[in-house]
Order: sequence, then structure tokens, then C-alpha cells
Amino acid sequence: MAYIIALDQGTTSSRAIIFDHEQNIVDIRQNETRQYFPQSGWVEQDPQDIWASTFGALQETLAATGISPETIDALAITNQRETTIVWDKASGKPVYNAIVWQCRRTADRCQDLVDKGYKEQIAEKTGLVIDPYFSATKLAWILDEVDPDRTRAKAGDLLFGTVDTWLLWKLTDGQVHATDYTNASRTMLFNIHSLTWDQDILDLLDIPQAMLPEVHPSSYPFGQAHLGRNVMVPVAGMAGDQQAALFGQTCFSPGEAKNTYGTGCFLLMNIGHEPIISRHGLVTTIAAGTSDQPTYALEGSIFVGGAVIQWLRDILHILDEAADSDFFATKLEDNEGVYLVPAFVGLGAPYWDSYARGSMFGLTRGTGRAHIVRAALEAIAYQTHDVLEAMVAESPVEIKTLQVDGGAAENDFLMQFQADILNVPVVRPQILETTALGAAMLAGLAVGVWQDLAEVARHRQVDQTFKPAMDGNKRQKNIDGWKEAIRRTLTNQA
Repeated sequence: MAYIIALDQGTTSSRAIIFDHEQNIVDIRQNETRQYFPQSGWVEQDPQDIWASTFGALQETLAATGISPETIDALAITNQRETTIVWDKASGKPVYNAIVWQCRRTADRCQDLVDKGYKEQIAEKTGLVIDPYFSATKLAWILDEVDPDRTRAKAGDLLFGTVDTWLLWKLTDGQVHATDYTNASRTMLFNIHSLTWDQDILDLLDIPQAMLPEVHPSSYPFGQAHLGRNVMVPVAGMAGDQQAALFGQTCFSPGEAKNTYGTGCFLLMNIGHEPIISRHGLVTTIAAGTSDQPTYALEGSIFVGGAVIQWLRDILHILDEAADSDFFATKLEDNEGVYLVPAFVGLGAPYWDSYARGSMFGLTRGTGRAHIVRAALEAIAYQTHDVLEAMVAESPVEIKTLQVDGGAAENDFLMQFQADILNVPVVRPQILETTALGAAMLAGLAVGVWQDLAEVARHRQVDQTFKPAMDGNKRQKNIDGWKEAIRRTLTNQA
């Protein structure tokens, strides 16, 4: 028996998941990672903690299962995207904390770029909107702090990477400084047409190209990981978490879409080999693939998805466990006019309002815990509806089903409400770990475990399909109420 191990480094935890050749999960180990909030809207992590928690999970799963490193065909990396790390090449030590994708500290810098007229140019080159969500202004901010004249960066003494690049560099003992198309396409520095770092944008932000990693397809022999005892294992698959999930859901053809319900929610649709530059608040990104010819995807990023349930549990203390949300939501027939807009760190697609903050509407003397919990769960589905609505407006391909994964996809109430609000079936697979599975698929294809996409897809199994059951008038009434709540929350209204 041989195995593939996927290292899934997320915003709140690092995991190692072992898959066998039938794509069964053999073992999962997880370590929590800490976030820091030095100022309002700022989010940081310690890169050394990211590395230690990830490598620790890898060692723990090998120890727990007794699997010999010699039987591992390949390692795969999938990661929280946009999170920005800069480290000293000689010492290997980070020069500043990792600035997390959720961090809004560069909102003013982004607004300045918009005001100066760079919005269209950057959208055409990168497929992205100008927003602090992406890596570019985070990287410029770190350089302004630690290398304001860019002397060390220009000399190549400072290295930049998203989390995948940092982990690869550490796994290979500093021998490989590389990333893949998917992660590069989230930096707001990468030209998705030429597949190169864009010099015009680098010059605009004063970012030296010498500090940037090499870029390769997602299924590629990136380098040899050192697992001790002179054992070397190829790192052969690497993709940002959402593109990895799209691949893991076997959305290989144009029009196929998935939504991942994690800390945030991320809806991606395969649009084939020709990029579509969005006019409706979406971003165009490179999907995970196996060749130099890229596949593109439209993406809508929702900043707060499952995190709103964590907020109810950890901050408001109206839930003991996240799983209790299903119980409270089903105690009501409907939301009774209560809407929660979880704009805790601004609103992402399709609104892109960095300054919006959370709000709640429709409260009465009779509003109780169940109303708030239900409104929180419904907010996840409404935000997904808004993104899909924009996606349909962009693409001629009709979405007939939505594939789902992520922790909150286990919530039956949310999945049924999602199907009702979208008016399309929602399909939940047996393996919800599709992010890690997608990365493992990419690695397995690179080393010959599976021969082609058809062989990979044959292993997928469905757990449950949720079919729309809501009356059309009620659906529209619910959506209209949500749209009004959004209108009242936005700060960037014309």
C-alpha cells in the first residue's frame, strides 16, 4: 500500500490528511493556529507557528498510523490564500508576522490606487479587484516597515511567499522558492494572460521581482521534502485552498461550480481556457490544473461564512457548540423578518465594501436566540446567492447544481435553505475534505498514481442531494428582505 499526504494549512488550523489510492481517508491530524489582532481590522499569524503546526501534524499522522515515509508516493500542499509572508533568505526567519487574508490594514492604500485610476488596468491584467484582501498591498506594507528603500529585497536577501511557498521552502530546507498558478493569481501581482509577474504592477507598488518565487502548474514536481532519516518525498501538488476544492469536487468542465463553507465562503465556477474579466464584482482566477495551459474560474469571495457561527459561540456565547445552530434554526418556521449581515471585516463579492461593518435588522421585543442563530445561518446562504447571481450574469453557462464542502456543509438546515434560496439542487459529497483531496489528486496525477481526470473522478461519491422546496413567492420575499439589509449596511453606495 502506498499513500499521498495532503498538508492543508488553513486560517485557524493546520492539518495532515493521508489518502490511499482509492481516495479514502486513512488518518487526519490537526493543530490549531493562533491569530493576532493588533489593531481593529488587522489580522496576523506567526509564520513559525504556521510551519510548526503543519509539520507537527505531518509527524503526528505518521506516528499514529505507523506508516513509513518510504511508502508515501507524494506530498501535496493546499493553503489559505493571499496571506503574505516575507522572510530572510539567509537565516530563514520571518521579518514580520504573516499578514492574513482577512486583514484590512491596507484599505486606504487600495482606495488610493482606485482613486488614481488603476482599477481597470489591474483588473484586466490580474482578474482581480483592488482590495486589501489580496497579497500585493500587504507585501508593500511589510517592505515599507522592514526595508523601506528596498535594498535587501532588490538583492534577493528577502523572499516573499504565500503560505504554500513558505511551507515548500521549509520542507525542502530552503532549496525551493516556488509557487503555483493558483496562488500566484491571488497576489494581484501576476498577469493571468502571460502567466508572469507583471512588471508594471511591481513598479507601481515598488516591489522588486528578485524576491518573488518561480511559478509552475499545480500538478508539478516542485521539489523533494526532507522527512528525516534520509527520506525524500516529492512535493508534487500545490494549490490554493479554493482552487484545490474545485478540483477535488471534480469540476473539470465549464459551468461546474462549488461552494466551500469555511471561515469564509468561496464560490468558484470553471469557465474553461478563456478568462472572463468580471463586470459584476467577481474576480477571475486560475483554477488548479495539470498542464501549462491554464483553466480559469470566476470566484466570489465571502469574507465571513462559518466564522459567523464561531462568533455566536465564542463572542456572544449563545451557542455551546457550532453544531447546535441547526437545532435552534429549526425551532422557527421562518426568520420572522430578522436579518444579520456579518460584515465584520467588510463585505467581499459582489459588493467589495472594505468599510462596511456588521449589522442586524428587524429586531423586535420578541426576538430571541433562535432568531439570531437562524439569521446567521441564513446570511451564509444569502451571501452565496448574491455571488451566484453575479456569476450567472457573467457567464452564458447555466449552473444546474452546486457542489458543496467545508465544515458548515455538514449543517442540514443550511444546505436545505441554500438549495431553497438558489432554487438549484445542492450536492454534498461523502468526503467533505475536498480541499485536501483536490491537492492529493494533483500530486497523484503528477507522480502517476492516477493516469487521467476520468480515473480521478470515478472515486467520487455523493452523500446527499438537497432539492429546492420553497415557494417562489416566499423565496423572493426572503431575498428582498436580505437585499434591503445589505443596502442599509453598505457604505459605498452611489
